[in-house]
Amino acid sequence: MKRNTALSIFESLSSGVRLDVYKLLVKEGPDGIVAGEIASKLDLPPTNLSFHLKALTHTRLVTVEQEGRFQRYRANIPLMLDLIAYLTEECCAGHPEKCKDLRASSECCEAVLPALSSISLERKR
Repeated sequence: MKRNTALSIFESLSSGVRLDVYKLLVKEGPDGIVAGEIASKLDLPPTNLSFHLKALTHTRLVTVEQEGRFQRYRANIPLMLDLIAYLTEECCAGHPEKCKDLRASSECCEAVLPALSSISLERKR
């Protein structure tokens, strides 16, 4: 991921409303959710929501698919994982296995973090 892409993503998420929308979409997973349900769940006026969804779509954090007269929005999970990788790729000077104790105190789901055993094995070869 390029630095400018990461900056654009962070700028997009700097709005509390957009952050709430994105977290809701992540929670919904691959099924996504239609705009009206997003507005209802977050108690947002549809016109306000439309503005924020457009910004999230512009940064590719969110994808949209037309379903009849509805639009279904989904979080771009691969892009989120790329952002996590961008932020952590040089963790502990390129030796993320040194961060094992720090990882245990994190609230991040272990499934989205790179496996330390495979990193350690690759470095030994």
